[in-house]
Amino acid sequence: MKPVLINNIEIYPFSSRIDLINYAVEQKKSLIAINAEKILHTNDDTRNIINKNIGYADGIGAVWALKRKGFSNPIKIPGCELWLDIVRHFYQSKSFYLVGSKEEVIQQTVEKLKKEFPGVKLSGYRNGYIKTEAETQTLIKDIADKKPDVIFVAMGSPKQELLMQEMQQRHSAIYQGLGGSFDVYVGNVERAPNWWVKNDLEWAYRLVKQPKRILRQYVYLEFFIRLIFNKL
Repeated sequence: MKPVLINNIEIYPFSSRIDLINYAVEQKKSLIAINAEKILHTNDDTRNIINKNIGYADGIGAVWALKRKGFSNPIKIPGCELWLDIVRHFYQSKSFYLVGSKEEVIQQTVEKLKKEFPGVKLSGYRNGYIKTEAETQTLIKDIADKKPDVIFVAMGSPKQELLMQEMQQRHSAIYQGLGGSFDVYVGNVERAPNWWVKNDLEWAYRLVKQPKRILRQYVYLEFFIRLIFNKL
């Protein structure tokens, strides 16, 4: 499996989720969600991290770009679904460590995982409010000591990518950045209804629900224009 270079970001054209999961197990790197906004506006530091790891098409813009490069069957793989696919696939054989969200949210996440996946092995967890370098190093040491197989980090970009990079230097494992996925999982944040998801219109649903997002949505217009004129 080779990545495709789009605006200097390497994206893997996975055609199924199981292909991504198997590749992640083989490589033991960070899974990083790529969308139109990241393709256009990622800075040099985060771009370098993405290109050392596994960038996958989390947004429809990334899928369009891959198709524009000649790939006929890349699929969109939402990160908020992928992490649960990984848990479902490995909860009887691998251990997990969770980092992110508010304290009450991470607690709710752990409780729900234990109910939905009986016997799931959680090596550790903590909230995402890491305020000092000492706290960061304590967390990294705990992960290095406990050696979980999979680490989920839900802190938003680029914080989660930078933290995962530090973690990787001490402990080799599968990592995935999740953004706000824990909040979605426990029901604190509503995801778009199935019709909007299946038709790749989650971005439009969010705009309908939150009109103030209109300024952020201009990125799609810029992205589409650059895509049409082969400027990516």
